[in-house]
Amino acid sequence: MIDARGPEFAQVLERCTVLLGTLFQTRNDILVFPGVGTGGLEAAVVNTLSPGDPILVATSGVFGDRFARLAEAFGVDVRRLSIPRGRAVEPEQLQEALEENSDVLAVLLTHSEPSTGVTNPLAELAPLVRERGHLLIVDAVSALGAVPAQTDELGLDVVIGGSQRAWHMEPGLVMLSVSERAWDASKRARLPRFYWDWRHAKNTPDRFLAPYMPALGLFYPLENGLHEIDEEGLPRVWERHRRLGAFVRAGVIARGLQLFADPAYASNTLTTFKVPDDLDAGALRERLAETHGVLLGEGQAELAGRLLRIAHLGYTSEDEMRSTLDAIQLAIAAERADDPT
Repeated sequence: MIDARGPEFAQVLERCTVLLGTLFQTRNDILVFPGVGTGGLEAAVVNTLSPGDPILVATSGVFGDRFARLAEAFGVDVRRLSIPRGRAVEPEQLQEALEENSDVLAVLLTHSEPSTGVTNPLAELAPLVRERGHLLIVDAVSALGAVPAQTDELGLDVVIGGSQRAWHMEPGLVMLSVSERAWDASKRARLPRFYWDWRHAKNTPDRFLAPYMPALGLFYPLENGLHEIDEEGLPRVWERHRRLGAFVRAGVIARGLQLFADPAYASNTLTTFKVPDDLDAGALRERLAETHGVLLGEGQAELAGRLLRIAHLGYTSEDEMRSTLDAIQLAIAAERADDPT
């Protein structure tokens, strides 16, 4: 164990912060808090908004809905752009919503929606927000490090990431990049905040200190994971995820199953497929876990019982995914054999 307030940890935090800047593709401030992704969403809301502020939230799944409900819990005036499940936010839809809600102060987007397996076209959506001068806040927890998200190039004001995704480590750390515009907004924000107050976590070149007792044991795997990504190079990491996503989607179709997400916007971090009508999703998922050691995500909210989710982000191989797909095929056959009706 090292001293959480000593020079050794300060050096670890500094190295991680520099590497995170590369991952976020930004020169903006990087803040690291003990916590998980939802905490990062709350941090973004309470540090930039005040009660009654009008905002637009584009929701295309459970996590977009969570972002909206979180803001509503703090008394923010939330206007929703609700997209059918399995579809992405189209630029034309966002443009129309912005024209109808020209008074909003901020727009909240989910980059990759893990409940449906859709990636929203951030590079096409961001300019529509920025040209109108709105603050742009992006939940990138399920995309960062696996899908291109050029924070500075796209003018993203707040981007939220989590430690448990593309760099293959445990949950427990949440990271945010914060632009100068977002810092200016935080000076005007009047929502209650303490734990998530950005001012507690802001570091300077001569002072690197965690805002509270840091999760010391997580910073070492974080640094290792970030080094691995840095050594491979982000373009290669993105391409590896693109190839694997295409491989899994093709494998799902080849085994006679139907994809749930719109193929034009299918995520390269997670694939969703529809459970055949003659099968019970819970029973199929249980058989996969008990017989094949394969754990799939279940459908969430109104999609419960309708789909299953295959994660393939981080350091996952085609061989692993081929085995997973084969196990799904075998489990489906076994379920049908047990209930031939």
